[in-house]
Amino acid sequence: MSMILSASVVRVRDGLPLSASTDYEQNTGMQECRKYFKMLSKKLSQLPDRCTLKTGQYNINFISSLGVSYMMLCTENYPSVLAFCFLDELQKEFITTYNMMKTNTAVRPYCFIEFDNFIQRTKQRYNNTRSLSTKMNLADMQTEIKLRPPYQISMSELGSANGFAHLSVPEYKGTGKISAAPRQRLEPVTLPGIVSFVLSLLCGALNLIRGFHAIESLLQNEGEDFSYVIAFFLGTAACLYQCYLFVHYTGWRNAKSFLTFGLICLCNMYLYELRNMWQLFFHVTVGAFSTLQIRLRQPQGKSPDYNV
Repeated sequence: MSMILSASVVRVRDGLPLSASTDYEQNTGMQECRKYFKMLSKKLSQLPDRCTLKTGQYNINFISSLGVSYMMLCTENYPSVLAFCFLDELQKEFITTYNMMKTNTAVRPYCFIEFDNFIQRTKQRYNNTRSLSTKMNLADMQTEIKLRPPYQISMSELGSANGFAHLSVPEYKGTGKISAAPRQRLEPVTLPGIVSFVLSLLCGALNLIRGFHAIESLLQNEGEDFSYVIAFFLGTAACLYQCYLFVHYTGWRNAKSFLTFGLICLCNMYLYELRNMWQLFFHVTVGAFSTLQIRLRQPQGKSPDYNV
């Protein structure tokens, strides 16, 4: 018999359960799926916004949006279209009912337990497919899933090391082809972030101009030190790389930003004879400000682009 067994609302950044329905049955397979639920909830921020994990006779599906993930457990023969329509309905109701600020500041598990009433009612409707015929349009969701299938998490990607669960996501299965996992989105740009980006570009341009002037001076005077040219161009590269780190998400992003700031400091220390104290202060301060903005602009939960 195909049916939805349970559902949960979980915060993406730390896996805190906000609300959950009770399981329909308690057997060995269900207990195993509880473990998978916990393992996945700790890794939601590293996964695409729509995923499926097949666990033998059960499937775990979830979608993530605005820092909240909606997870459900169903039998393996439950239609995928209905599963994601169910999750989409939970998402719409939760976003409409609760202020996202409250979900971000929640500290207690199941602090939105009253949402379980809606989960239970919706689960009953979706377990009785005859009641859905006049209440929803499956065509849109079916088209969406064909165009952008959910990421299929294989059982081999789940494991345990030193007692801690870990999950790797080596590939993303899109429209029939295997490709890299989608790029993680960053939080919206703020005004201080824009200022830091522009100032970093300015510092890079100033270093580049001084680098070309140093080359001209080197060609005219054989006694000039070529290392100054290298220092100016390294400073340019460091400033532009800070701009790149601010715009794009990469692995070890914070560590790279600190190393880049260290390079900016070293370049300016070497160029202290060619710059006055105000110029040195300006370049180092801009580098520190940009590093701070890179640190503050963190990845965000992904918002699905269907029916919302």
